[in-house]
Amino acid sequence: MLRFSQSPLEQDFVQNPYSFYETLRAGKDLVFWEDYDCIFAISYPAVNYFLRNRHWGREVPAEQRCPKSDHLLPFIEVEKNSLLEIDPPRHTQLRKLIAKAFTSRSISNLEPYILRLSHELIDDLETSCIDIQTHYSEKLPVLVITKLLGVDSGMSDQLLDWSHKMVAMYQANRNRDKEIIAGQAALAFSEFIKAEIKHKIKHPSDDLLSRLVKAEIDGKKLSMSEIISTTILLLNAGHEATTFALGNGISLLAKYNNTQTIIYNKKNLNLLVEEILRFDPPLHIFERYAKEDMQIFDYQFKRNQKANLLLAAANRDSAVFQKPDVFDPTLLRPGNVSLGAGAHFCVGAPLARLEIGIGLQVLFQRFPKLRLIKEPHYADRYHFHGFNELLINLDS
Repeated sequence: MLRFSQSPLEQDFVQNPYSFYETLRAGKDLVFWEDYDCIFAISYPAVNYFLRNRHWGREVPAEQRCPKSDHLLPFIEVEKNSLLEIDPPRHTQLRKLIAKAFTSRSISNLEPYILRLSHELIDDLETSCIDIQTHYSEKLPVLVITKLLGVDSGMSDQLLDWSHKMVAMYQANRNRDKEIIAGQAALAFSEFIKAEIKHKIKHPSDDLLSRLVKAEIDGKKLSMSEIISTTILLLNAGHEATTFALGNGISLLAKYNNTQTIIYNKKNLNLLVEEILRFDPPLHIFERYAKEDMQIFDYQFKRNQKANLLLAAANRDSAVFQKPDVFDPTLLRPGNVSLGAGAHFCVGAPLARLEIGIGLQVLFQRFPKLRLIKEPHYADRYHFHGFNELLINLDS
């Protein structure tokens, strides 16, 4: 197996990881990335295999879990009940209960609100030269989530703050200070959601949090801890990914010549969203653990061994995608793996796609001449990939 070294903290890499991913292709399906001390799946077939195969799970083996340091206990408590971090059979039971509350109807019912909110956020822009990432890409998803959950929209800035502090745990630049801050954020976030749940029990409404409280299958209901973890997951995973995908999409469309032929047609708009997710996804790495000893892709894995899945590299596999390094929203391509696949396919994927599509459509219908003021700089948050700032001129 070929071995490669590349610091995920190096700025040239953060700004363009795809050049390194292309170098990795010499290893075909699997490579060893020394800086992570881990095997990485890099091809589309390999990543798809690890995502879908039931002999590989998401749950971290006991001996590899974070030490239960006091400063991390609130964060660990959230993680241990998170749909993202557990495997069947518990994952299956929990996902079924969540699906009863997080229905396709509840998502489609949000479409008029997302459309109206997109226009309102644009109406609030005070100048034609604006940081669209802060004032639009970041605000739209969190306000949609607060609406979906039935939480006061005035809490959106605080929810964002907690979310940013918690997801720092998954970034390459994680350190003890960020761990302490993440633990504090997890505790505050959990206490807030607990109070909201208690309110919904007494005063239920037509919102996701109320439906999570009431969801029941064969006499089984979600526990308080499971509802808290699910709610935090929906905000943290859903918001961070959607925000970056929307910003990445704005940047790509601002450089594209035939924007208007895409955003006025629903079929073309759907292709656009998928191409953004494929070409420049908001999340680049996902993890899987072997449930048993096995040989796959000419390598013998041991039980509990970790494999990192390089989603962004799989999305540019030239054996699968035509012109993989070209952003072309007119091409009907195979499905990308940016939102996962198999049992852990992103539960919020339909909502994320809806938000990205409407958010882009409204922005570019209102401002068809939108252009970048300067080339944007990706935030130092790998393995997330997106902007902290995206300066645009709306009227150029």
